[in-house]
Amino acid sequence: MKKYKALFLDIGGVLGTNGWDRGARTRAAAQFGLDLAEMDERHHLTFDTYEEGKLSLDDYLNRVIFFGECTVDRKEFKEFMFNQSKPYPEVIEFFRNLKSKYGLKVVAVSNEGRELTVHRIKVMDLNYLIDFYIASSFVHFRKPDLDIYKIALDATQVEPHEIIYIDDREMFVQIAETLGIKSIHHTSLDSTKAQLSEAGLTATISNL
Repeated sequence: MKKYKALFLDIGGVLGTNGWDRGARTRAAAQFGLDLAEMDERHHLTFDTYEEGKLSLDDYLNRVIFFGECTVDRKEFKEFMFNQSKPYPEVIEFFRNLKSKYGLKVVAVSNEGRELTVHRIKVMDLNYLIDFYIASSFVHFRKPDLDIYKIALDATQVEPHEIIYIDDREMFVQIAETLGIKSIHHTSLDSTKAQLSEAGLTATISNL
């Protein structure tokens, strides 16, 4: 059986909820009385720049929410954004146990703005699982750019064939595979556990 030395994990959609996706923006529009179509259009025009670490969260919000005659309270809106981040405890526990059992390096490879990333690390207790973070806002490349995966490989100093990468976006999985990284399209914990078991990696969860 092939010996794996590292896991590359996405955060949003795998270890917890997505930080600021269409669903969160829809809830925000309803909560604060915003025009969702206009909000989404402005979001798509500038969010990549925020995720690449070239804008602060306040700058992003100035472009998307706080322009014109906006009466929304900035502090309340930011708190709402941060509160969209919820961990998946059973998934995090599974990967912690897998890491401990096999002595794996665990690296987060994620697209996310700096403030949201830092918040999610804290509220999801990710430092107990993740060894280091290759976040788009930290390294200024975002998936699907191959360079973000190459940075993760350089930082990890593990060969591609010794890594398993798990992401809920199928395209990102396919791109990682072009570098020789075994990749799993995450659709549920059960399906990911089954595919990891086929690769020789198994772990249990206390509440199962």
